[in-house]
Amino acid sequence: MRSIITIIGYATVVAATAQGPMSLSLKQAMDMAATQSYTVQNSTLEAEKARAKIKEVTAIGLPQIAATGNLGNYIKVPTQVIPNFFGSDPETIEVQFGIPWSLTGGVQLNQLLFDGSYLVGLRASRELKQKSDKELEQAATNARAQAAKAYLSVLAAEEGVRLIGESLPVVEKAAADATAMVQQGLMESTDADRLTVQMEETKDQQRNLQQQSVVARAYLSLVLGLPTGTPLTLTDALQPLLDDPAEAGLVDMPLDVAQHVDDQVAQSLVRISALDVQNKKAAYYPQLSGFINYQQQYFSETFNPGKGPWFPASQWGLSLNVPIFSSGLRQQQVKQARLTLDQANVNLKATEQRLMTEHLQQQAKLRAAQDSYQTGKRNLALSKSIFERVSVKFTEGVGSSFELTQENANYLTTQQTYIQRIVDLLQARTDMRKALDLY
Repeated sequence: MRSIITIIGYATVVAATAQGPMSLSLKQAMDMAATQSYTVQNSTLEAEKARAKIKEVTAIGLPQIAATGNLGNYIKVPTQVIPNFFGSDPETIEVQFGIPWSLTGGVQLNQLLFDGSYLVGLRASRELKQKSDKELEQAATNARAQAAKAYLSVLAAEEGVRLIGESLPVVEKAAADATAMVQQGLMESTDADRLTVQMEETKDQQRNLQQQSVVARAYLSLVLGLPTGTPLTLTDALQPLLDDPAEAGLVDMPLDVAQHVDDQVAQSLVRISALDVQNKKAAYYPQLSGFINYQQQYFSETFNPGKGPWFPASQWGLSLNVPIFSSGLRQQQVKQARLTLDQANVNLKATEQRLMTEHLQQQAKLRAAQDSYQTGKRNLALSKSIFERVSVKFTEGVGSSFELTQENANYLTTQQTYIQRIVDLLQARTDMRKALDLY
């Protein structure tokens, strides 16, 4: 497991070197992917949103202060008709209550005193933060695995280029010698043409692998969050990685499901769902809040608030809200929350079973890939030895061009098989590490 602080801290280091040519080991590439890949960047922002959400929910229970102001001006003061208390003639009189100008300014403090939903919400927001942190770790794990596959694919493609490069000079020399012998009348043109075809086929195979290497490097840049075309120098060699005892021992490592990041995300979802049930139940509880305000009021026939008079007013109070009857609304909300909790528990069990099944599958794949790699390695050495012996015979004039081209074709096929088995082995190891949550 990797701490979020370590991941975020590494981002500041690689940011300064991400613009020009870069030299990267496999570990450095994985660390960079864990901070700079686009998926991780999005997950980092989600984690920051979760931290902001905690502060938002916490602020609900803290004092809230608001200022208000009202300005009013009657273009014509309203008139009311009231009974004539002073006589019977007339029976009613017209009066105007109010004056043209009024100005009110005030400040009110509100404080939540008790709300069950708020208390549950605090716990849920903290659990949401933990879940987002685990999802960030999950995204970093996936990015590391992608970077490892991309890095190793580049090394495998370049190894194929190197292997073909070892046999290409032999075929080129044989084709050149055959052409010279044809010109001297010592060999038929068919034999020379056969060697020329084989030479071109070998070069074509080498060009294909070189193109695969270019594509793999472009994908590696994408995984690392680097601009396309950024020059990359890979400092780790392929063979030491293949021979690493720690990598070979992955197949026998046990799986601790409870410590796997996928399982921890599922566990967090269960806890959040349980808190949601409590939150819906809290809707049955009363809510209590308090307030205190202070205001100043100004009334005048003309607008001149600077001279007054101003009239102060102040008040405090409590507000109590007691839920009584909701026609089954709250009951159904609790029921839905419980069903969501049941779904989260099912998801947790499914996740645990999936992780165990994937571990068993990756064990079988890795064992098969390791056996196939060893077989391919032995076959490559044997095929190379045969090709070299036939090349010597051809050079000494005791071997035919047909035999040389045939063995070169067999050697090319064996090389391709060997490279593919290297790729299969490296991918199987990467998938095994991911299954064990070792990234």
